Amino acid sequence: MLVVWPHRQPVNRGNKKSCPTGFIPFQEAVLNSCQSFCKKDDHNKENLFNSINYDVAAKKRKKDLLNNKAKTQYFHQEKWIYVHKGSTKERHGYCTLGEAFNRLDFSSAILDSRRFNYVVRLLELIAKSQLTSLSGIAQKNYMNILEKVVQKVLEDQQNIRLIRELLQTLYTSLCTLVQRVGKSVLVGNINMWVHRMESILHWQQQLNNIQITRPAFKGTTLTDLPLCLQLNIMQRLSDGRDLVSLGQVAPDLQVLSEDRLLWKKLCQYHFTDRQIRKRLILSDKGQLDWKKMYFKLIRCYPRKEQYGDTLQLCRHCHILSWKGTDHPCTANNPETCSTSLSPQEFINLFRF
Repeated sequence: MLVVWPHRQPVNRGNKKSCPTGFIPFQEAVLNSCQSFCKKDDHNKENLFNSINYDVAAKKRKKDLLNNKAKTQYFHQEKWIYVHKGSTKERHGYCTLGEAFNRLDFSSAILDSRRFNYVVRLLELIAKSQLTSLSGIAQKNYMNILEKVVQKVLEDQQNIRLIRELLQTLYTSLCTLVQRVGKSVLVGNINMWVHRMESILHWQQQLNNIQITRPAFKGTTLTDLPLCLQLNIMQRLSDGRDLVSLGQVAPDLQVLSEDRLLWKKLCQYHFTDRQIRKRLILSDKGQLDWKKMYFKLIRCYPRKEQYGDTLQLCRHCHILSWKGTDHPCTANNPETCSTSLSPQEFINLFRF
């Protein structure tokens, strides 16, 4: 294409006054246009830079707010998690113990008396060996749930010994991990974990200072019932330490708590015949001392666990959830596909 430039007067470069008014040389016009474009480009870059700084500052404020509010818990809308079948890259990235701990809403579970012991046992197993496998958010959620458990026990004055043992287990594990600083995988500053250990000591002190108040109710008590009913109630206790504590309430209960048949049934409930035969103890009268055998057996073998409600794994769609929680299952009858998991089986799902 042929471009015809408009006629212009000769330009005297040494004297700009020779140019007509409002008319500048072509080269100078191009130069001015370039300078204007550069200034505009610099202005756009500056706006872009300011925008990026603003976004970074906003994200930093949001992160700082989350870190400062340690009691703020991260929730997921779905109350279930898909458990992959094999050891894949997706499983290692998204199907972890920490992710399951975040998704399965343990904060609400501790308020349900059927799930309370299950959650406490799970917290204890994590404290023993799985604490370092949790992500930073999962570790924060763990401590928040633990605090809610302690507060519930302080209010209800129930399960005190159970939570004391949990706190002692966690404190012992943290002492070991903190001493190995630089080698452990605890997420966060060491001072934060020292502060959490101080919180655990404070909770232990609160539990030790609990004064159980006797109810003002003056109706029928356990000791007013017939002996056969008292014994029947004691047979429903699954922990021998509860039997010992109950026997310290009244002299009549002390006699019942020493019943040989009571301790025999307790041993047979928790342990197999083979385990019992390996730990036989005879009394001075030449009879089997079932009470001493029980306490020796619990030091050698795990007790049988029983829970009112547990986590369940759907064999059809491999989704893990609490019983009664809706999940996207394509089976015709999802209830028949569910399998209850013990706390240890739950943790074993994420070992790969």
